[in-house]
Amino acid sequence: MFEQQPQNLQLHVQQLATEALEQEQPSAWFEVLYAEAKGDTAKIPWAKLTPHPYLQDWLTNHQPFASGQKALVIGCGLGDDAEALAHLGFEVTAFDISPTAIAWCQERFPDSTVNYIVADLLAIPPQWHQAFDFVFECRNIQALPLNVRSLIISSVTSVIAPNGTLLLITRVRDTEVEPSGPPWALSNSELAQFENLGLCQVEQLVFSESEPLDVKQVRIEYQRHNSLTGVLPFSSGG
Repeated sequence: MFEQQPQNLQLHVQQLATEALEQEQPSAWFEVLYAEAKGDTAKIPWAKLTPHPYLQDWLTNHQPFASGQKALVIGCGLGDDAEALAHLGFEVTAFDISPTAIAWCQERFPDSTVNYIVADLLAIPPQWHQAFDFVFECRNIQALPLNVRSLIISSVTSVIAPNGTLLLITRVRDTEVEPSGPPWALSNSELAQFENLGLCQVEQLVFSESEPLDVKQVRIEYQRHNSLTGVLPFSSGG
């Protein structure tokens, strides 16, 4: 998320995150960063202005999708992932804690069918409970500190419908020792919380990127089984 950015940008992000932690508002720094950028995407470390390649690869290999399935994009940033889902026929809700980011999405995609809204992953709207057939979470969990991680994982899991899919892209560390960050890569015990909360891992892919030796990039597909049928909504075929 941050390692491949100019050092001054890395340091600035870490400073903002540290200040937010000291104020016990661990997600407050996102709005500060977006507002400071003043429309300059080069100042947003994760803004590539294209769908995430790991998401695009998964979507390509799982089409076609049933029209009208409900999708949720967590921490949608500037909206490219949400737009990719909308183009495939999903009914997409995309949220970010940053009002500036959401306004930016609406400016970039004025005719979009995506419902872009401001929301907080630490305070998920109750009407979202098990409401989405497909949920995309890309590197938001790792951007928040370990003391709120169980709550975040519970929030992410709570929005997945029966038979629904969670596609998770994140960094994973091979130790339970608390890492320095941001980002704070997930541990295997933290990943296990998804299954403890009722999801089943379908697939895990490890990607080769320039990471510390004890960290890997992963894409994990989870499903919430329907307790009555056990049917999964997406096949793994191309």
